[in-house]
This record gives sequence, structure tokens and C-alpha cells, in this order.
Amino acid sequence: MAGWVHEVRDLGGICFVVLRDREGKAQVTLVKKKIDKELFDAARRLVRESVISVTGSVKFEEKAPNGYELLPEEITVLNVSNSPLPMDTTGKVAAELDTRLDSRFIDLRRAETTAVFKIRHQALQAIREYFVENGFIETATPKVVATATEGGTALFPITYFDREAFLNQSPQLFKQILMSGGFDRVFEIGPIFRAEEHDTRRHLNEATSIDVEVSFADHFDVMEILENLVAYVYAQVIEKCKSSLETLEVELKVPKTPFLKLTYDEVIEIINARSEEKMHWGDDLGTFGEHIVGNYVYETTGESHYFIIDWPTEIKPFYAMPYEDRPEFSKSFDMMHRTMELSSGAQRIHIPDLLKSRIESQGLNPDGFEFYLKAFEYGMPPHAGWGMGCERFIMTMLGTENIRDTVLFPRDRRRLSP
Repeated sequence: MAGWVHEVRDLGGICFVVLRDREGKAQVTLVKKKIDKELFDAARRLVRESVISVTGSVKFEEKAPNGYELLPEEITVLNVSNSPLPMDTTGKVAAELDTRLDSRFIDLRRAETTAVFKIRHQALQAIREYFVENGFIETATPKVVATATEGGTALFPITYFDREAFLNQSPQLFKQILMSGGFDRVFEIGPIFRAEEHDTRRHLNEATSIDVEVSFADHFDVMEILENLVAYVYAQVIEKCKSSLETLEVELKVPKTPFLKLTYDEVIEIINARSEEKMHWGDDLGTFGEHIVGNYVYETTGESHYFIIDWPTEIKPFYAMPYEDRPEFSKSFDMMHRTMELSSGAQRIHIPDLLKSRIESQGLNPDGFEFYLKAFEYGMPPHAGWGMGCERFIMTMLGTENIRDTVLFPRDRRRLSP
């Protein structure tokens, strides 16, 4: 076996070396009277977090981790660790989040940290399985673009040879172009970049987005895809990540589908009935309002996930389709967890003239979207889609306090290294 020296317990006549790798811990037992003195002394001198390999025989031992112990014939030190360590890996001494992120290579050796990323891996694998089983094609769209994809100002400019370019905020425009290309059902899992000056426990400047676009569909069709995906991922994590969930002391249940759908107008009524801080028609939903509505949904249904539908057209992106009979409302939705927003989506405008007028109404120049609008001139089908933040999804699933715990090397307004 090979791994890291997690702990050395020298009890005089017996010495225990706890060997750790990604899958857990193994106890190496050395009894002084039964083993070579040189090997025994070498084990006692092992430095914590050094890398070693151990050759020996495995013996059943009820009191040892996992019920077995390793009786060594040879211990080889592959790399000696410096001392003292930047932080404790045993959990006996707690470390602040900044300390952990500064020494992420050590933090990742902690069972609790490893468990989060094992679950994240399984969740992403389940997402891909779900999409493939439902006829989706995985795509990869550019992350370096010439113009803002959604008309926002929160962009990271970069130098692209002799021109200015930007890191992409979203694959939105490109996945819509794919609908014109006849791809019908696509998904993408990839990085997005938002130059927003947030400094909160739930915002990142580089995040992973799970994006979907579907032709010949409306917003209700893609909401059904989304809620079924969430339920499928929860079921897969519960089935395949038992050990990691136990390490984190998290108990999950599969969300019940279909999710409750509240209209924007109903959300205003709920907030105003339960709070002195009033919400007015046309306001976006803030953190305070999210918690009020989330608690209401949880109290009345026992579920944490729900949709807010029929948002005002003016506060949604230009590509959200207005209702024909009441254009002040759009065929848009947000999927919420009771603590925060997880996903946003809509049926998209597929009619070129309406799309151009919506771009102009938001103070944008259609000329900057020529590459995008061109795809609508030659047969664009009706289509709908959504994007969901991977980190927020994992954060709400596991109940982690800070979104930075769900990404290996977070990028926020203060952190650019490691």
C-alpha cells in the first residue's frame, strides 16, 4: 500500500502508523517484540504527511479502521514532509477557510474536503448520464468572445492579439445558434466568467455552468427536464456516495417532482404578507425575499426546490419570449432552492424582428450581435433552455456554508492564487 502518513502513535511496545490515501485510512501495526528493531525505530520516526509505501500482510482486526490492519515487512519513505504543517489534516485543530485555501494541497488531504469533490464528481457524471439517456449532444462553446453575450457590463476584458476580447459570461448565444444548426437538444458543462464585485459566501467570478437548449420546446418542457435532472442526480449521489455523505454527516432525500410553480405575482404576495420590507412589481428578488419565499415553500410542502415563473419581461434578458397576450410578462423561470437561486431559463425569442427590437429596447446595439442574429434569418425553430450553477447546486445539496468549499481553486475578487 502507498499513501501519506496521517498519524504515528508510539505506545512504547507497540507503534501504529495510520496510512491515508484518497479512499480512506489503513492501520499499520508494529509490535516491538515481533518485528525487526530497525523497522520499528524507522516507523516511530516517520514524519506526518510524508509519503510512504508499505509491504506486508493483511490481518483482520475489529478495532482497526475498516476492520483490518497491515503487518509490515518493509516501509519505504518516498518523500519526507516538512514540519510544521501549514494546517492540521487530522481535524483536531480547526483552520479558517482562507488558511485552507492558501494551502489547498494540504486541505484536499482532509476526508471532509475529499468527500465534497467525490460527490461533485458523481453529480457531474450523473448529469452527463441523464442528458445522454435523454437524447442530448454534449457541446463546447467559445470562452473568448468579441462582445458581451447577454448585454451585461460585468465582463473581463483580455488582449486577443491586436484586439480587445472578453471572457464569456455564458454559452447562451452560441447554444441558440446550435438550434439553428439543427442540433435539437444540447448540453454543455463549462466555465463562465462574471466580473461582478461581489464578496459573498455564494458568489464566484469563475464558476461552472450546466447549460441546456432544446428545439421545438417551451419553458414548461425545459422546466420538466430540469426538475427531473435534479431528482436523478440526488438519487445517484444517495446511491453511490454513501461513504462521502457519512463523512460529511449529510442525509439526503430525493426531491419530489414536479416542483411547485409560483408566479412572480404570487411571490410578491407571499413576501408582502410576511414582511414589512415590501416588494413592488418590477423588482428583482433579493436575498431577503428568497429566504421568505423559500421558507414558505418548505413550511407548506416540505420540499426545498421550486420554480418562480412568469417574470416581468423588462427584468429578464432580451432573448426571453414575452407572452403573446400579455407582453409585459415573459415565458421565463428561475429554479430556486429555499436558500438561493440555482437556475434561470426561458423560452427564447426565435422571431428575428422581435429579437432585434428587444435588443434595442435594452439599450444595446443589434450590430454587435450580427453573428448571433444571422442564425435567426434562415429558419430558427422555437426553442427553450436554462443554465444552472454547478457550485450552487452542490452547495445547496450538501448544506456547505461557503461556495468556495465546492470548487478546487476558487476565483473571487480577492483570490487569484493558488
